[in-house]
Amino acid sequence: MATVRLPDNPSLTQLRKLAKDIRDLARAGDEGVLALVGEHHPDGAGPVPLAGAQLVVARHHGFPSWAALKRHVKTIEHYRRFPDQVNETGAAGDGGPSDIVGEFLLLACLRYGGDDVPARWERARRMAAEHPAAIRASVHAAAAAADPDALATLLADAPGSAAEPGGPYRWEPLLYLAYARHDPTVTEAATLETARLLLAAGADPNAGYLWHGLIPPFTAVTGALGGGEGAAPPHPHGYALARALLAAGADANDGQTLYNRQFTPDDSHLELLLAHGLGQGDGGPWRARLGDRQDSPDQLVRGQLWWAVTHDMAARVRLLAAHGADIATPFAAPASRGPSWRVSYGKTPAELAALCGCPAALGALLAAGAPHPELTGADALIAAVLAGDAPAVEELRPHAAEARRRRPGLAVWAASRRTWPAMPVLAELGFDLNALARSDVPMEQRWESALHCAAGEGEVDGVRLLLELGADPNVHDARFDATPLGWAEHFGQEATAALLRPVAAV
Repeated sequence: MATVRLPDNPSLTQLRKLAKDIRDLARAGDEGVLALVGEHHPDGAGPVPLAGAQLVVARHHGFPSWAALKRHVKTIEHYRRFPDQVNETGAAGDGGPSDIVGEFLLLACLRYGGDDVPARWERARRMAAEHPAAIRASVHAAAAAADPDALATLLADAPGSAAEPGGPYRWEPLLYLAYARHDPTVTEAATLETARLLLAAGADPNAGYLWHGLIPPFTAVTGALGGGEGAAPPHPHGYALARALLAAGADANDGQTLYNRQFTPDDSHLELLLAHGLGQGDGGPWRARLGDRQDSPDQLVRGQLWWAVTHDMAARVRLLAAHGADIATPFAAPASRGPSWRVSYGKTPAELAALCGCPAALGALLAAGAPHPELTGADALIAAVLAGDAPAVEELRPHAAEARRRRPGLAVWAASRRTWPAMPVLAELGFDLNALARSDVPMEQRWESALHCAAGEGEVDGVRLLLELGADPNVHDARFDATPLGWAEHFGQEATAALLRPVAAV
């Protein structure tokens, strides 16, 4: 039975409306809806009452019943927060603060919005210095300020407040501590004593929230360690704080922390999580709440291995292999996640490393005992092109058409790997150097061209080579409708911008 992944940040109102539409369209004899009903309703295709239509909606999204789907959506609604939409005037989100404490908390914390910048945090630091009495009168503010003396007094008066959501983000105090970034001079001792007091008074070490309703959760450990696509800074004592949280029972199978920290070669976060049980257990309270919409411990480790392999992170591959990661089994798309979108599914880690032009990762896998890649046909040709194996390319040339069909945007991935010698080979084999694909993961999704990638990364030699091979300097990417010159200028890459200006359309 085919299922479709539930949309991010689902709405029970919209799902109820969908069920009503299915009921009405099935009664009207709509063939597509009747086929959907036939696939998911035990009585087969035909008109259904509202309860039957709700069952179809639930099973279509992989839930056994409407009640199970409803419970899941209500769980998301309970933990859903929009911290980046809250402002001083209460114009968005759950309403902005009108008091000193609320404004301090709003400004002091990392919230993964477009304004996570030092200037905002400096304003919070000044507020704390100017209004110390107000800050010391609030459990949430005292936690953010890592003021254990004030916190001890407050908790003595109201011990239950250690686990109470509050403040502008409706966070528990432990989250305000973990996400605070306003005071780089806060001491490790004050940070850890603040955490100890909260935990002793009943704070949940697995405290977290669903940013815009998305899974996985942003936990206290996530906040302590920072990171993400915008490279948000960690807490000044993030590792010490994260270690204390993990020792107190925070589950190490923390998907958002793993995602946020996977982009750089630093593996210290991974070492910490592995030491505290990453890849083991049942996934902790968040997986209990969210079910298989939250990755299992094994899926989290395999996901980290996938990222390390596709980005040639040999040290990370070695670390994961040393901790028992499966380096032999082909990667597979979970059944509940819909159609596979990564070209790597069905390939072993070593085969994937070869297909992605990642020799260091391949060497680490083989040294750890992974089976040698066994690629044939078009896959073997793609690996040979990225490896610069000219004799193999010549021998496998008859498979060029199939290779182009499978990886039409291969030039984009080659550009992301800086494998510039592959570009003339790709052009000679008939690959379109202007094709759009993703450069962050090996995925055939129309995003940007190889020239966009080279221009935005400041790769002068790459831009020059692509232009010599006939790449179009005026092609627009599919997300921002910008040219390679626009990318170069946006990312402050003057050297590549200078190469593109003379050939760009006016």
